[in-house]
Amino acid sequence: MCDKLIRLDLNSPVFQRTLFQLTKQQQISVLGTLRKLSDMSWNQVYGDTGLKWELIYSKVGPHGERIYSFRMGQGFRAVAYRDSEWLRVLSLHPDHDSTYL
Repeated sequence: MCDKLIRLDLNSPVFQRTLFQLTKQQQISVLGTLRKLSDMSWNQVYGDTGLKWELIYSKVGPHGERIYSFRMGQGFRAVAYRDSEWLRVLSLHPDHDSTYL
């Protein structure tokens, strides 16, 4: 593979709190997407239609970065931003509409 693989940062307390409240089956679904992401380059992430990677126009990251939402398992979306090779996951949303609030 020519492109470097992305690195995942899952240290956001908001993300972790939601993840730990999920049922085992929901956690397995989310972890499956994280496993998939850990084997992808940024070009693959941007081109993967299953992730449904979308810019969130109404929000910015902690340091003014553009933030994105993407599909994170069955019925979930995550909010994250790119920081060089890192995908820094900020939050997890079981309710699709809450991703954009």
